[in-house]
Amino acid sequence: MSNSPDAPRPGRRERLALVVIAALLAAVVLWLRGGLQPQAPLEALARRSPELPVALADGRPTLVEFYADWCEACRTMAPAMENVESGYRGRLDVVLLNVDNPRWQPELERFAVNGIPQLELFDRRGDSVGRSIGARSQPELLALAEALVSDQPLPPLPGVGAVSPLAGIESGVEAAGTMAGPRSHG
Repeated sequence: MSNSPDAPRPGRRERLALVVIAALLAAVVLWLRGGLQPQAPLEALARRSPELPVALADGRPTLVEFYADWCEACRTMAPAMENVESGYRGRLDVVLLNVDNPRWQPELERFAVNGIPQLELFDRRGDSVGRSIGARSQPELLALAEALVSDQPLPPLPGVGAVSPLAGIESGVEAAGTMAGPRSHG
């Protein structure tokens, strides 16, 4: 070993190898998590969502979406939901509830969520005015939002209708117990 300034110091190759390995691992992790793209629209919307009780009490109509990160229809619908949320901000509350989060189990039962995406629609008094089952296009979501904001009847879309309680069943728990859950399909 020499003491000349040009001679490599002991451990330099090892440090270089560790830096290269760390860079490769970081690249793999970024690739697995979807790269450096911004948050997925569903996640971003869910993070901005007001709490459901707050939304239902603040004097604005509310659109609630029951979704899951793995749901292809939910992911496809997400950019349109984001457009509705931003276009109607301050006039309409958009609330996203992930069916995989145990925190929302009471709401899953309360609204008899049996598939996703499921939209629950509320007027400015917080009263339920309807439900939408299945994926919606941006024009359909805009029509629903406009009906809610202008306090008009819901548009006549397939899979959209008023919700009525079943006679003799308190809070829908018995009926919900016999149905498949929203996570029962892949």
